Amino acid sequence: MSESLLAGGIFLLTYVLIITERIDRTIAAMLGGLAMIVLRVIHQEDAFGHVDWNVIFLLAGMMMIAHVLSETGAFQWLAVKAVQLGNRNPYRIMILLSLVTAVASAALDNVTVVVLIAPVSLLVATNLGLSPIPFLVAEVLASNIGGAATLIGDPPNILIASAAGIDFVTFAANMTPPVLLSLLVSIPLSYFVFRKELVAEPGHRPRVSSLENLITDPVLLRKSLIVIGGVLVAFTFHGTLHLQPATIALLGGMILMLWSGKEPHHVLQHVEWNTLFFFIGLFITVESIVEVGIVKAAADQALRLTGGSVPLTSILLLWLSALASGVVDNIPYTATMIPLIQSLGADGMPVDTLWWALALGADFGGNLTLVGASANVVVASLAGRSGYDISFGRFFRYSISFTLASMLIATLYVWLRYL
Repeated sequence: MSESLLAGGIFLLTYVLIITERIDRTIAAMLGGLAMIVLRVIHQEDAFGHVDWNVIFLLAGMMMIAHVLSETGAFQWLAVKAVQLGNRNPYRIMILLSLVTAVASAALDNVTVVVLIAPVSLLVATNLGLSPIPFLVAEVLASNIGGAATLIGDPPNILIASAAGIDFVTFAANMTPPVLLSLLVSIPLSYFVFRKELVAEPGHRPRVSSLENLITDPVLLRKSLIVIGGVLVAFTFHGTLHLQPATIALLGGMILMLWSGKEPHHVLQHVEWNTLFFFIGLFITVESIVEVGIVKAAADQALRLTGGSVPLTSILLLWLSALASGVVDNIPYTATMIPLIQSLGADGMPVDTLWWALALGADFGGNLTLVGASANVVVASLAGRSGYDISFGRFFRYSISFTLASMLIATLYVWLRYL
């Protein structure tokens, strides 16, 4: 059996297990990655070397900070404000939280934002007598859309901007218009998708008065906000500082633990280790099919169908990126496609439009499935820890309409602006 067939078989089996949820998704992903190593599809050194530790440790650091912040009562306070500003209307509150998530995801990375906003959503939904799943899904979809607007909003953007030499302002100027249009369309779409689940039990009233004055530790809150502010500033200037976001997040977590006097054991036990190991297994599994050439062969074949036409190649790349990112996570997929675009440029094809097509497809396509983007998996894990299961199928039933709407907008935008 050739390496390609073996790697493809393991990959498909892993994803079938994740999608059908026959076994826990973390176990499925880790078994898939380890099978690739044991069966010599990829060497252990190469497998571990291709795990995106920046993503893993960024998540770990932000989870530490988020847990310490959660002990101040800040999330409860934000939940009260959301209920009040939304006039206790579940749909208005969901839209408000989604828009806040989208805007914040453009300024920060979207994984950080969902880690911070998920506890607020859980409290809001409980207060309204509703399942938090519609709130969480709407927010993670908004985070992936909003994160597409800037260079630092979504990990694939950082990879693309670095490879193409695109600066922060140019990236935002090109990506913000389709992002704003997609968010505008998502507001009425959210109502039709989630309306049946936004009806509270008869007679239930949000307990706004009983949730007031819930800042239980003002001193710890002040320390947490100072550290978070420093982390966010460092994220913004991480290029100038020559520090990766993971280093910044972990440093912030350590400083906050030291300053607050929190025991490491207490804080670390609240890190979502199952999520982190899911990503490790997924990175190894995906890198293995990249290593044997499956992803590149598929992309080469698809792009050859366009016959070298820039318009056709751009639109095909846009949709190919969306579909592929829904299956293999948009970070490793983007890393695979960058050298392909560079090779097309070396062969004489104008590639400026291809970079924008790749960015829009990878970012918007990350909304397609539960494993399409890092933020999706993180939110599902946080929901599961609170007793709410977001299955692969349920997420897809929600996400498909949002993904199609944003992709149609992206297609029209690319065609009218660049072609």
